[in-house]
Amino acid sequence: MFGREKIEYKSPAQVATMRRAGLVVADIHAALRAAVAPGMTTADLDAVSADVIRRAGATSNFLGYHGYPATVCISVNEVIVHGIPGDRVIQDGDLVSFDCGAVVDGWHGDAAFSVVVGDATPSDQALVEVTEDAMWSAIAALAGGDRLGVVGDAVETAVERAAQERGVELGIVQEYVGHGIGTAMHQPPEVLNYRTRDRGPRLRPGMCLAVEPMLTAGSPANHVLEDDWTVVTLDGSRAAHFEHTVAIGEQGIWVLTAPDGGAEELGRRGVSVAPTA
Repeated sequence: MFGREKIEYKSPAQVATMRRAGLVVADIHAALRAAVAPGMTTADLDAVSADVIRRAGATSNFLGYHGYPATVCISVNEVIVHGIPGDRVIQDGDLVSFDCGAVVDGWHGDAAFSVVVGDATPSDQALVEVTEDAMWSAIAALAGGDRLGVVGDAVETAVERAAQERGVELGIVQEYVGHGIGTAMHQPPEVLNYRTRDRGPRLRPGMCLAVEPMLTAGSPANHVLEDDWTVVTLDGSRAAHFEHTVAIGEQGIWVLTAPDGGAEELGRRGVSVAPTA
């Protein structure tokens, strides 16, 4: 096939509905952060997510997606992404990543975060901090960039900076990337977390993108378990994952899944938030 897949561009009113979905996702994140603790099972935490979605009058875009059985992916320690909630018990010191979404009036929100439960080792703390910084740096790059390739540039730069300034060598997972989002959870274009010669499509108002770097403390090599969902590192090293849904507007960017629209973190990087509606 020649050319690129068609990108869905949103109107300000459509972005406003996506913001409603994004705020439901933000509420799920807040509830999960408050609930996660040693002794809870990952199924207990999925129930927390499901309750927030139900009370908001939204629906889950994860539950039933290609047969996925829960409202949130919960990935512990060596699991990079797509961990299925079940009877696994959270332990003190576990590094847990949550990835979840919601649908409001047919429009999607999607976001992820990682957290260390209890006391964090210096290596786990660095992994989480650098992954989050890589995400925000990539989102900030969208504000001043011309093509989508600025995301991969920013993620790689953040990882390189961590190596130089903190002595932390991290791997960038390449098989799982960000994506467009709107009337479906996954849409064109792919949002790569690494540099390529292809600079990607031109950034235009109306684009909505899920930016989601995944980093590992060791090799980024990975494989999928027999459940056909759970992705783990081959060397058993820990992984972290951060994601936000971002809208590009005429005046700038707006982080739809952040309660403040991204104002605090982007402000630290010299970027002002520009709500589109």
